[in-house]
Amino acid sequence: MTDNQLRPGAENWRIAIVVAQFNPTITGMLLEGTRATLANAGVADDHAQVFAVPGAWELPLASQRLAESGRFDAIIALGAVVRGETAHFDFISTECARGLQQVSLETGIPVAFGVLTPENGEQAIERADPKRKNKGREVAAAAMDMIAFNAEVAP
Repeated sequence: MTDNQLRPGAENWRIAIVVAQFNPTITGMLLEGTRATLANAGVADDHAQVFAVPGAWELPLASQRLAESGRFDAIIALGAVVRGETAHFDFISTECARGLQQVSLETGIPVAFGVLTPENGEQAIERADPKRKNKGREVAAAAMDMIAFNAEVAP
């Protein structure tokens, strides 16, 4: 199934989208690609709820709270950590990834990783732009695939 086809049952899925506000141009493009993909698949607009957090560091905690709420079938975490001149990039990107994985493993709620970790701003724009690599589309597709997987293996 392609990312632009209706998905069976999608109209009933509830998805939280957590967006880091740091690097807002990049995260805005990721959000645009994510929302378009969900809509094309049949996810109702009011079933894809967007939550803002300051940056990538805050994504795991926000995702955990949303997963524990029991209100969502999946969570999509969007952010952009662009490499800089210090080790800050390494700490933030590594711990963000680890934290998001931990949330998914501990709660059983899929957390799709839509945090870009490019070398520079140009790479970030190329990956986030819905008209180019559209990583927002890819992360939305992964979240929907995992919702379907969870439904398939549910007891």
